[in-house]
Amino acid sequence: MSDRYLGFANSNLGRRLVDALGLPHPAPLERWQAGRLRPVEGALVIGGGPLTSRVEAIAPRLTDELYSFNAEGLQAQAWVAGLGPKLKAVVFDATHLSDSDELKQLREFFQPLLRSLAPCAHVVILGRTPESLDDPLASVAQRALEGFSRSLAKELRNGATAQLLYLAEGAEDQLEGALRFFLSPKSAFISGQVLRLETCASQVEDWTRPLGGRRALVTGAARGIGAAIAETLARDGAEVVLLDVPQARQDLEALAARLGGQALGLDICANDAAAQLLEALPGGIDIVVHNAGITRDKTLANMTPEYWDAVLAVNLKAPQVLTQALYDAGALGDNARITLLASVSGIAGNRGQANYAASKAGLIGFAEAWAPKLAERGASINAVAPGFIETHMTAAMPMGLREAGRRLSSLGQGGRPQDVAEAIAWLSQPGSGAVNGQVLRVCGQALMGA
Repeated sequence: MSDRYLGFANSNLGRRLVDALGLPHPAPLERWQAGRLRPVEGALVIGGGPLTSRVEAIAPRLTDELYSFNAEGLQAQAWVAGLGPKLKAVVFDATHLSDSDELKQLREFFQPLLRSLAPCAHVVILGRTPESLDDPLASVAQRALEGFSRSLAKELRNGATAQLLYLAEGAEDQLEGALRFFLSPKSAFISGQVLRLETCASQVEDWTRPLGGRRALVTGAARGIGAAIAETLARDGAEVVLLDVPQARQDLEALAARLGGQALGLDICANDAAAQLLEALPGGIDIVVHNAGITRDKTLANMTPEYWDAVLAVNLKAPQVLTQALYDAGALGDNARITLLASVSGIAGNRGQANYAASKAGLIGFAEAWAPKLAERGASINAVAPGFIETHMTAAMPMGLREAGRRLSSLGQGGRPQDVAEAIAWLSQPGSGAVNGQVLRVCGQALMGA
């Protein structure tokens, strides 16, 4: 369903009216398009501490326009406030900040840049994982970056986003993959997020097909977000196995035929679902996306046992059963990547969704619990938590609730299935094993939840 307010607010008449009334003015987001060659189409400015030299070395693969600001020892041309070009991307290395007095460098770097950001600019701040530091003063300074980055993200305008990436020692080798994602339109609907990157031995060999040679299973793939995930994984080179209930076989087979994949009609709650899945995957699987899910909304006072049991069975129990079966049978490939579709409802809760929120919070716990075990095999598991995404389900919501869902975020609009799919495609890359047991919110920095 199209967002008519977004279109109106960006028309000539609408722009004047919403500004006069003080109404939200969301900006149209720039998203990844087929045929695009560079993650950053425009000027990238870098500055800060010692990792700027590492970013400068990979920058020619990210953009054709590189500048430095408040940095020493770099070859890039200096960017001058008021004279330089509008900035499409910004990377600030804050890993060197070792006490609270040094935090003023954040203001000194960002304040001159903010009025020079291009529409839909992307900002990334680099830090060191606070809990890994021996110096308490340095740990405090690095922890302060989280509050700064989330606040910065809420102050940005015109579709711009900001993220904080904490790097463990030795995780610098995976910096390129993270920057390719977070500095590009692939992360258009992600903002105010904090992720930790650990060491990871795997690397992407071909950035034009980062999932080449990998086989991916997507549940709930017949339509909506699941179909978008399958399309995006196939675009990035993966061979896709598409799973959905037998009733959706027609849509499922049509999509599989278009993507050159395999269709698998299967009820994931069936008693023999795990056996059927293993039989259909004799060669194992490298990527698993547990997308299948249902809602049965009622306030807890009116919740029937059938509504409660159905949601918990599909959303939470089935992913656990199927993952355990794949793990026990040795069907998960080396460096496997598993992604669980959670929800911001699982973080913040939602009225009338006690069953749904419990199931989605359980998936986050599932990722946290399994991460150490999978890491021993070079594998990883994470949760993606979408916010308000424009789907057939949200189109059926009452108008008031739908508009509230769209506007109550820093980006002031709903996301698209593609936004969720892009995040999962990045987490499915070999090098993204650097992220494990974490939650990535795809919500436009929704105002509900942390």
